[in-house]
Order: sequence, then structure tokens, then C-alpha cells
Amino acid sequence: MDMVKKTYKLGNVKLKNPYLLAPMHEVNDIAFRELCKKAGASLVYTGLTNPQSRKPINLEDKPAIQLTCNKSNGLKEFIKNNDKNCSLWDFNLGCPSLHAKKSKTGFFMIKNLRIIAEILKIIKQNTKKPLTIKIRKADLEDITPILALAEKYCDAIAVHPRTQEQGYAGEPDVEFARKIKTLTKLPIIYSGNVNSRQEADNILQEFDFVMIGRQAIGNPNIFYELTGNIPEKLITFKDYLKLAEKYKLSFQQIKFQAINFTKGIQGASKIRALLSSTRKMGDIKKLEYLYN
Repeated sequence: MDMVKKTYKLGNVKLKNPYLLAPMHEVNDIAFRELCKKAGASLVYTGLTNPQSRKPINLEDKPAIQLTCNKSNGLKEFIKNNDKNCSLWDFNLGCPSLHAKKSKTGFFMIKNLRIIAEILKIIKQNTKKPLTIKIRKADLEDITPILALAEKYCDAIAVHPRTQEQGYAGEPDVEFARKIKTLTKLPIIYSGNVNSRQEADNILQEFDFVMIGRQAIGNPNIFYELTGNIPEKLITFKDYLKLAEKYKLSFQQIKFQAINFTKGIQGASKIRALLSSTRKMGDIKKLEYLYN
């Protein structure tokens, strides 16, 4: 694939390549997002962000903000306060979690077309930034009306072709994503089980962009592999820790990411056990295995 000549755009946002960091709750803190951008991700998403929440979010890197809510209260004000600090807005209609089920958000609100339309309309009316939605595999009778709303309000659709019951396990149904591609003129962002440059290239033969999720956890270097721009020195936990301390992230968040960064390290299970028992930053910094 010729990465030089092709132009990549989501709405009015130009991107340097088709590789995006998928929105992942808890994982996508600002330090992790910055490392993925450094490695080559052309766009990075926040985790699930509720516009009714008062929890502060750091948007210094101008990410895509993924919204989750089932009512429009406070949405206009939230957009007004944060629009200048984001690249685009995304509305989640695909989260399969128990929390989403209890709160009737994400995948569990796909039949509530009235409120979906209301939310998308409010977002569209209050920003000039692109607007996307993320969906997952479901009956087409439920998905088709959402596609009609997307055609009216959105600039692209992200598709995760696993069912709610599958969550993030099992084989994604690429045929479902292909079907969505035939039902809309909007660009399709494919999300699900892309683990290598070859797999990404295959996906991009049929779809417009590819989201990298679980493969990036503890491994921002996946974006170096995807772009083919592999440096002599790869990203390590040391790079994450430096940014995490700069942004004053919590000890628990740093510990969580330290465990993620053990992926692929020799003796990872032993290191994870040691990390699980840590109670202060000094204990994490003593684990030299994380820094090689």
C-alpha cells in the first residue's frame, strides 16, 4: 500500500495514515495516548467520557473524545467547554459491558432512536469538528435505522463486528462489517482483532481506516510496525512513566499500566505478581525489567 500518495480524512480533519488508537476505557490516559501518537497513530481516542460527569479529563493532546450517555442533559455545555481541545467527537453505541447494560448506554441503547437522534443533533449543532459513531454487530433491523441517522449527522462509522455476547473475545465477523460498508456511503473504520501490519493491510483493502485496540495495550510500538517506521529504540514503560509523572497520573493508574507493559516480557507472570503487591511508586521503579 502506498502510504505517501493517498490522502486520509475524517470530515475536515486530515490524517497522516489510516491507523487509529481505539477508544478503550481506563487504558487511554493522556500518557498512553501520547506514546501511541509518537509511534505513529494518526488519531487517538479517549476512553468512555460521560458529559454529565464532573470527573476532570486531560485533553492537552487534542484527542478524539468518545462520549457515552443516554440523555442530552449538559451535553451542549460539555461540548462548548471542550470543543477547542479535541480533534473530533465520537458517540459510543457499541460498549458491551455490564456497566453499559446497567446504565442503558453503549450497545444497550441502540433501539432508543429518539434519544440517539437528539444526542447526535446536539453534537452536530455545537461543533464544526467531525462526528463519528461506533457500533458493534447486531441485527440489521436494529442497525439500519442507526445508519440512517449517521448519514444525516456523522462523518464516519466505526464498526466492531463482534456481538455484545462475544464482548472482545472470539472471531470478529468481517462479513458483517462488509455488509455495513454496502449500506452506507460514509467511511468505515474497522475495529477488531487487527494484530499485525499484514492484517491491517488486508483490512484496508476493503475499509477506510483501522482501529487498533487490545493489541496496543502495553504495546504502543504496534503503530511503529503498522507504519513501517521502526526506530532503533522502541517505547518502554520508562517512557510511559516519564509522561505519567509529568501529567501527575495516579499511582493506581501507573500501576495498572505497568502491569499492561509486562506483555511480552520474559517472566511476565512473576513481574505482574510483584506489581500487584506494590503500594508506592518506589516499588514500581525498582522493577528494572520494565525499563529494558
